[in-house]
Amino acid sequence: MSPRLCYEDFEVGKPISFGRYEVRKEEIIAFARRYDPQPFHLDEEAAKATLATGLCASGFHTCAILMRMMCDGVLNVASSLGSPGLEEVKWLKPVRPGDVLTGRYTVLEKRVTKSRPDVGVCKMRLECLAGGDVVMVWESAQFLRLRHSGAAA
Repeated sequence: MSPRLCYEDFEVGKPISFGRYEVRKEEIIAFARRYDPQPFHLDEEAAKATLATGLCASGFHTCAILMRMMCDGVLNVASSLGSPGLEEVKWLKPVRPGDVLTGRYTVLEKRVTKSRPDVGVCKMRLECLAGGDVVMVWESAQFLRLRHSGAAA
């Protein structure tokens, strides 16, 4: 099956929502136990005495959730060729047990690569939202195959 979304389908400035994920207390603790064992990710009582004021997900757990939603809702139905990495990640608000997360991306700019006229790169801002509030944001570039080689940016 050929991808449904190609470089040409990604519009600059148009916010696109994707995904839905309910965060469970057990997974917050399990992730933290393995990768980010700080008290505010592991223990409800200990977390109350921290700046987090309660149990919250690791920022890296939130990144992983947003990445999964992005894969399921966008990248795996697109002509994605990978990414050179994240330019910036900001955790704006804690993610709590029971929060329902959604994602939103906006293409900030795009261009066809000089070295590969069949590949474009989109600079994107991805937002993770809980209850309509942005809790995390990252900026990254995404390589995508063009539907028609040499198409205009």
